[in-house]
Amino acid sequence: MCLIVFAYNAHPSYKLVLAANRDEFYDRPASPADFWKDHPEVLAGRDLKGKGTWLGITRKGRFAAITNYRDPASFMFDAKSRGKLVKDFLCGKNNAEEFIDKISPHDVKYNGYNLILHDNDAFYYYSNRGGHKQKIPAGIHGLSNHLLDTPWPKVVRAKKLIKEALNYKGSALEEALFALLSDRRFPPPEKLPSTGVDKDWEKVLSPIFIKSPNYGTRSSTVLLVGKNRRVTFIEKVFDGGDEPWLVSRFNFILDK
Repeated sequence: MCLIVFAYNAHPSYKLVLAANRDEFYDRPASPADFWKDHPEVLAGRDLKGKGTWLGITRKGRFAAITNYRDPASFMFDAKSRGKLVKDFLCGKNNAEEFIDKISPHDVKYNGYNLILHDNDAFYYYSNRGGHKQKIPAGIHGLSNHLLDTPWPKVVRAKKLIKEALNYKGSALEEALFALLSDRRFPPPEKLPSTGVDKDWEKVLSPIFIKSPNYGTRSSTVLLVGKNRRVTFIEKVFDGGDEPWLVSRFNFILDK
């Protein structure tokens, strides 16, 4: 994932309102979101190269998502797959805090990442570039390729748009969230972060929805978790196109 914006306990009807774009090279193989045959409680897409996933939820309400931390100077070609962290949490039994304590001693084996984890007890954020786990408070939050709520232009804009979207519910809310995720506005050059990539590439990566010849927004996901335990999960798969070639929708009630 390269952009996740979410409202946690900030809507009268929903415990979690989340919108996310997965940005990746178009030729990296992946399967669209579905319940996994080998772990039927898990709903997520699958990275067929690294064998992990970027975002998912279980029938009991365990949720996890990851973004890369952009730091090309420290990139390791032999690093462990970051997507497996999401998979391991969704398929495991540790709560969020226990899971972070379990993985943090192995930080140096991974390239930079940001991880958000939710269980029935709490919502946590952790980065192997941030140094400590953080309980996520109620409110609106944004995460791209730096630390949580770092005010990159796309994060600031996405948080503004999701705040406006919270005036709606149901299908109107879904439409507003997908409109947010399709935003292709480029920020002014002087507002771009400096992350170690060249300025032209930094510009390509700067909109909420990314489009380039070889890399861009592969999929957009909206997740709504109601206070009545009803879950709506919608994924639109683009893979380089202007319009989605696949739209998947899942509705279910969380197990108690």
